[in-house]
Amino acid sequence: MKIADLTQKLEGIYTLESIMTTLKVDRSTAMNYTSKLRKQGFVKTKRTSSGKRIYNISRQNKIGGKSYYEVLNQISPIKLSESETYKVYGRDITYEETLVYAIKTGKLRVVLSSLALFKHINNWTQLSELARKNGVQRQVCALYDLGRSVMKVRKIGKQFLKTCLPKADDTYLYIIPNLESKDFIEIQQKWKVYLPFNKGDLQEYLQK
Repeated sequence: MKIADLTQKLEGIYTLESIMTTLKVDRSTAMNYTSKLRKQGFVKTKRTSSGKRIYNISRQNKIGGKSYYEVLNQISPIKLSESETYKVYGRDITYEETLVYAIKTGKLRVVLSSLALFKHINNWTQLSELARKNGVQRQVCALYDLGRSVMKVRKIGKQFLKTCLPKADDTYLYIIPNLESKDFIEIQQKWKVYLPFNKGDLQEYLQK
């Protein structure tokens, strides 16, 4: 069977058994087809907790690209399920834009995973511009101070911190709606931002 026909018939998530069923072939033939597709760059393979192989077969895999989740999974001890399909093509995703993206998701585990970015971010000008455009300046600073409390991070630009300090009449902001930490009170008061994590949520960072 031609590669083009295989990719058309097998677009999606498969086990070896489901490939056998879909193509109506035996095990060795299914393995052979999977190997050919992998060599052409159409297959990404994962293992489940039980050791079973799962094949993500897509023509998009050959094109390349990377998702924000993939960036986070590369550097963070908090691993995310790669159910998200949106990818960026033709350029590298920066850590600065990944942080802003994570905050904007409003998802607890994504934001928790993003704390690891502060070990790598160094373009504070870009981060400042992105945070301002997306209205998350104070959230970024609060998360920075939170990250600094549990691990070594890159030193944030003083000018960035200065421009993000809340005014006296500013109201408190949430990172995750209606979630407020019982810990890290000083950080929350400093930035007028409610942090969604307690100390117990950061154990995976403390162990690194």
